Amino acid sequence: MKGFLKTLRPALSCLLAMTVLCGLVYTALVTGIAALAFPAQANGSIVTVTLKDGSTRSYGSALLEQAFDEPQYLIGRPLAVSDLSPSSGAQAQLVAGRVAFLQSLDPTNTAPVPADLVEASGSGCDPDISPQAAEYQVARIARERGMSPDAVRAVIAKYTTGRLLGFIGEPAVNVLEVNLALDGLL
Repeated sequence: MKGFLKTLRPALSCLLAMTVLCGLVYTALVTGIAALAFPAQANGSIVTVTLKDGSTRSYGSALLEQAFDEPQYLIGRPLAVSDLSPSSGAQAQLVAGRVAFLQSLDPTNTAPVPADLVEASGSGCDPDISPQAAEYQVARIARERGMSPDAVRAVIAKYTTGRLLGFIGEPAVNVLEVNLALDGLL
């Protein structure tokens, strides 16, 4: 028994030291560096708007999708996570329902519905859509808001990001920021 306690004491001391070092010190250090180097991202990239009365209001994260389904707004990807096979009947029904919804918002638009408006992302929280998906919605938004299509395109262009380093990824339109700008909040 004496040998067991002699062995247990250093093991518990090591466990305690590593818990403090890795669980507290390292975590605090990385969090502190992130907060100093990237304060907006470290705090969730919250979109906060100063209102006319001087108060501020938070509308959500620029990194997470927000639900918009009214015709005057840019509509993003479906919020639901989909692990269905592209060839499954259930996936085909979901896509057909989403296509029908978008067409009901703008019956005059006969262009094919872009895939990112009817197919959920793997995470179900992608805040961006393609410029093509945004362009598909321009006429409807302009008509609903009494704006010119070019004015809507200008807002969309302002919140469209290009490819990283000019060749990595695809251009993307942030749906939340466009909608807040269309509402005159950004």
